[in-house]
Amino acid sequence: MTAVPGGDVTTAADNPGVIVRPPFLYIGAFVAVLLLRAVWPLPILDRPLTRWLGVFSLLLGLALAVRGRRALTAAGTNVNPSRPATTIVSSGPYRFSRNPLYVALTLLFIGLTLAVDTWWGFVALIPVLIVMHFGVVRREERYLTKKFGDSYRRYRANVRRYL
Repeated sequence: MTAVPGGDVTTAADNPGVIVRPPFLYIGAFVAVLLLRAVWPLPILDRPLTRWLGVFSLLLGLALAVRGRRALTAAGTNVNPSRPATTIVSSGPYRFSRNPLYVALTLLFIGLTLAVDTWWGFVALIPVLIVMHFGVVRREERYLTKKFGDSYRRYRANVRRYL
């Protein structure tokens, strides 16, 4: 057990119980995309424009990920969803999205998909987003509501889930 600012006590079970660590889900899905692309390429446009759009999405996702991670670290809470949350973060990109790191992972995935020029990335993204929504985000929301109560409810009422 450890003390949390405000006098709360956390235990090993003090986490949202997500079914997968989000970066591993996205990495695993992209490995599958590369394997599918090797068998059946399914090019999007096969033009430099696709790759440039991919680079833009990658840079946007990277910038959002860095800012989101910095906001969590500056607030003194855990980035890893299997560790306890210690506070509600509403600064940086968390002013606009309750899940900027997950939006960033999606932008990175789309960027890589465009950079390697295959429709398989968009096909794979559908189940990834379903797992993220139900197996990660919704579980985190239930956990944060239970842990922080009205404070989280007010934040949730004022800030969009994704975009």
